[in-house]
Amino acid sequence: MLETPICDAYIRITRTADHLLVYEDFFITDHYGKSIKIPLYTETAQEKEASPYLLYQVEISKKGHAKLIIQNIAIFANVTAILSMLLPPYRKDEAILSISLKEPHFSSKSHEVAIDPKGGIDAMLQEVIIPTSITVHLGRPNRDGENLTVPFLYYLKNVASSEIYPTWPREAIKANVWAQMSLALNRVFTEWYRSQGYNFDITNSTAYDQAFVKNRVIYDNVAEIVEEVFQEYIQKKNFTEPFYAEYCDGKIAQCPGMKQWGTQDLATRGYDALSILQYYYGDTIRIVSSDTIQDIRPSYPGTPLQLGSVGKDVAMLQAFLNAIAINYPAIRPIFPVNGEFETATQSAVRTFQRQFNLTVDGIVGRTTWYRISFIFVAVRKLAELGSLGYLSTLYSGVWQQRVLRQGDRSVETQLMQYYLSSIRLFYPEIPEVSIDGRFGAGTYNAILAFQKRFGLTADGLVGQATWDRIYQVYTSISNQLPPTNAPLPYPGIPLQLGTSGDAVEAVQNAINKLAKQYTDIPSVNVDGIFGAATRNAIRNFQSLFDLTADGIVGVKTWELLFSIAAQLQANTADTAILQHQLNMIAKYYPSVDSVPVSGVFDEATQASLTDFQTLMGLPLKEGTDALTIDVLDSCFHELSS
Repeated sequence: MLETPICDAYIRITRTADHLLVYEDFFITDHYGKSIKIPLYTETAQEKEASPYLLYQVEISKKGHAKLIIQNIAIFANVTAILSMLLPPYRKDEAILSISLKEPHFSSKSHEVAIDPKGGIDAMLQEVIIPTSITVHLGRPNRDGENLTVPFLYYLKNVASSEIYPTWPREAIKANVWAQMSLALNRVFTEWYRSQGYNFDITNSTAYDQAFVKNRVIYDNVAEIVEEVFQEYIQKKNFTEPFYAEYCDGKIAQCPGMKQWGTQDLATRGYDALSILQYYYGDTIRIVSSDTIQDIRPSYPGTPLQLGSVGKDVAMLQAFLNAIAINYPAIRPIFPVNGEFETATQSAVRTFQRQFNLTVDGIVGRTTWYRISFIFVAVRKLAELGSLGYLSTLYSGVWQQRVLRQGDRSVETQLMQYYLSSIRLFYPEIPEVSIDGRFGAGTYNAILAFQKRFGLTADGLVGQATWDRIYQVYTSISNQLPPTNAPLPYPGIPLQLGTSGDAVEAVQNAINKLAKQYTDIPSVNVDGIFGAATRNAIRNFQSLFDLTADGIVGVKTWELLFSIAAQLQANTADTAILQHQLNMIAKYYPSVDSVPVSGVFDEATQASLTDFQTLMGLPLKEGTDALTIDVLDSCFHELSS
């Protein structure tokens, strides 16, 4: 088939082995660009060791166009080979274009690619898409080569025609196509190459990805199967990402994944395509489909995430950081994962940036976003055969269908520890646990205590019954939990000029909370470094609250600083609610002035509150009292309904 129909072109076909001329004539394409079918002789060998094809060379010429010579075209018995060609205009320097296709082969690669956390960066899309097109780099990723952007459907037909024989049983071909589809979608889902700065999505190097041959013939039976299963891919149960379906030929190379020659053998023994895949990849895989067909779009939100940001991108960021914290315990897990970029998230981001030599500003710009995503892919092994999985439903409280036990290290254990820590505030008989994702003796004892307290089998295992009960108890008390942005425990040594780290960062955040209410305390830059500005702010705080003004944060200064900061945070939340209620009432009662929802109880808030007290005939008092709050709540809820 010609991409641009050309009539009366001259075609010449010779057999590669003996250069025998087998066809020579002018041919005419129809208005679809299709030529007539040309019958060619080929082998019919049935043995697996034989090569069931013959190689041919096609020569095409037309006045005004360069002559095109394509070598090593494999022709199989009873299979139609479709060759797409485009004759370029004639140029003196390119009067003859010769293209040599690779002889049909099988991948001798293992797709496991080691991830070096010090190397490139990676990213993660939020959903599995079927791309409308894909850009293929011809060669190894770090070598110069042409980039071809082709329709994704054509890409799959090309890969399948390049990787396997079209004479294989239908179920063997289908199993291989599913594996090829899944591998390609995994590269797209993880933005494997794009996020490392490359301008392509996948390579045709079988050492890294899978075969793709420019200008190759497409076999009609292979194309038919690709079209049948297009939009379908392999996924492990309970995982979000397309399964990284590692495979190799099984003869020249061995790998822990699927063996291409083995699929042919299994198919002849009566296995269907799914059974073949489960034979190699296990019973937990399934075939799923996606109706989302769209262009590939970058996962970076487009604008930096920082204090005050909210939404699903922040929730994804928090989930990524929590998973990374399992392997990098200096990063404090963020709970709850609520999509709100608060100080706990900022602190975790800063620690991550410090850990991986990025600019420490607590802001998630493009560089930080892709590095976080890369490390997440690394620790969860999403681009490997042994993936730990992207558990998109984890923070919904749903049991992840895996029993947790002593010795485990996982994000499921980490979340369970957070639930237990919250429950312990109301059930003190449950021992304290560390939220570190490691199922050690402390977590085991806490699980035993929980199971005894709530009438479960006390075996120290977290199966579905125990998980569901833990989540049920947690949700029943979650609205009574104190603010989650609790400070770090006292680090054990005084903080002073020259000190740095998370503890200093926490002190600086607390100083800035106080600075909003106490004008004598200056705000400071939150950089985790105890400089002169931080020392001066601490001195002012100590003088204001009758402590020794030495500019050093010892135990007494630490405890008082965070106690007042926590109280101000609670008061800020209460004041913000009050201001919101006054604004609702002001919509219906013009005598009550509206106020900015700032969380600061200022003169405007007091004036509006006095307006409300006057309207309702309440005693005029500065600040709030129980009677005013009760009437305000009642009025607000009545108007809201």
